[in-house]
Amino acid sequence: MTRPEASDALMGASIMMVDDESTTTEVLQMFLEGEGYSNFTSVSDARRALSLLRSNPPDVLLLDLMMPHIGGLEILTEIRGDEDLQHIPVIILTASTDGDTKLKALELGATDFLAKPVDPSELALRLRNTLAAKAYRDWLIFRDALTGLPNRRLFNDRLKRALERAAADDNACALVHINIDRFKRINETLGQAAADALLQAVASRLEKCVRATDLASNPELRPYDCPLSRVGGDEFSLLVPDVSPEGAASVGRRIVQALGDPFTVDGHELFLTCSTGISLFPEDGVDAAALLRNADVALSQAKRAGGNQCQFFSKSLGSAFLERLSLENGLQQAIERDELVLYYQPKIDIASDRIVGAEALMRWQHPTLGIILPTKFIPIAEETDLIESLGDWALLVACRQCKEWSDAGFETVRMSVNVSSKQFQTGALPRKVGAAISESGIDPTHLVLELTESMIMLDFDRTSEMLHRIKEMGVRISIDDFGTGYSSLATLSQFPLDELKIDCSFVSQVTTDAQGAAIVTATIGMAHALGLTVVAEGVETEAQLEFLRQRGCEEFQGFLRSRPVPALEWASLLLSRTS
Repeated sequence: MTRPEASDALMGASIMMVDDESTTTEVLQMFLEGEGYSNFTSVSDARRALSLLRSNPPDVLLLDLMMPHIGGLEILTEIRGDEDLQHIPVIILTASTDGDTKLKALELGATDFLAKPVDPSELALRLRNTLAAKAYRDWLIFRDALTGLPNRRLFNDRLKRALERAAADDNACALVHINIDRFKRINETLGQAAADALLQAVASRLEKCVRATDLASNPELRPYDCPLSRVGGDEFSLLVPDVSPEGAASVGRRIVQALGDPFTVDGHELFLTCSTGISLFPEDGVDAAALLRNADVALSQAKRAGGNQCQFFSKSLGSAFLERLSLENGLQQAIERDELVLYYQPKIDIASDRIVGAEALMRWQHPTLGIILPTKFIPIAEETDLIESLGDWALLVACRQCKEWSDAGFETVRMSVNVSSKQFQTGALPRKVGAAISESGIDPTHLVLELTESMIMLDFDRTSEMLHRIKEMGVRISIDDFGTGYSSLATLSQFPLDELKIDCSFVSQVTTDAQGAAIVTATIGMAHALGLTVVAEGVETEAQLEFLRQRGCEEFQGFLRSRPVPALEWASLLLSRTS
């Protein structure tokens, strides 16, 4: 992955000569062939020059200035104004000694000058230097500085040309996107230098994997026919020409397996996994944009499925991706457009059957799709880092609503608000809770924050400090979905908790599964021993409620009494429960 030398560029360089004197081009070609060049295009009619340049751009252009019909300066002007041609080096051949003409050519972007009659030795030197400079410039423009692989710009260009060849030859090909799973966490843990070294090792192994499989299976393929490129931080792309779906799947699996072997960086043994997404030409798209988009969709699906696997694009995936993209774009403006609302599910005291609390649950009132449940948009918010903004909004709105109900004379209830891991990890949660209490005027003892087990177990000391600060405000703290994480009540007892919520997956089993019933019974007993109030989630039958009542569970939520309701229906719900 080192920078190519000028001799590499020289051997295969394509040279176009535009001169109305065919004898001149014949003499130049004869001499340059003796120097090792072999790829020539000669044009004696300048009117054909631009169309030939656009159809087959050369590595260097030798251009006469004084020609009939169209002069060299006009051709040079067109070249420098064309995005696809503007970087071609142009060596001017001229018999003119006029200084103004040379100055004009330089202003238009001429690379070098040679006076006619051309001195062969001087031409060889100028051409070699020009090609060496071009090779270095191309390296900077088209290569990834860290790995030496082609970058996104070069890959897209090669992909476009490869698809044109495949369409002309009626061949199939596959586009493979490769992404390192959880690389961000690796980067944060190892530091930038070690992460860069790891990426270099990954690139090297991928190159060997490609050479050892795909090129070896088809000796007619050249390395650049099967390009591996680094197209992003930890993202790589591979084009495999003339391949069946089965062959593409084999390539994807081999890549996943190859990166599964341990890496050694700075004396540390590291284990990686990767995900790959594959789109096929022409089934999944007939142009580069469609294939790139669909390979990315397949990669995203592989990631969401847990990573360390290969996923093909399908039309159903594409539809799901477009729906997700639409939701993602809409979610960006949902707060500003006032499309988010809170629904409230009652917490009911089992002994008195009275409403004693409300859990705030977010809904999205989409302008065209109607009510969207959080199971559909919260995962998107978490992946796009919008979850913190949504969580902050929900905290403030819920506190205001609780205060509004209290001021209106309704029976006071405790307002429970879910906290996301992103809100918790920033360390700003105590400050934001304090701000919401101050701005809304809510009594802090009426606010309950619900956190999950896994969230508070990430950093014991930091978590304990934050929870104590929140507890000192008078806010109650609840552990949500207990039993789905990896903590124990003994561990949780070291935090300033008030409430424990048993997950609905356990509650649903209490009357049908002896083991499930034993787990809930034991959990209630241990929670009471620690002085915690127990809330059962997802209660749907009277039999489940009676089981919980007999075990001393204090509160419950579930469809048995009420689904979540909007704020406007809360008053009638309270009246129905107290009448």
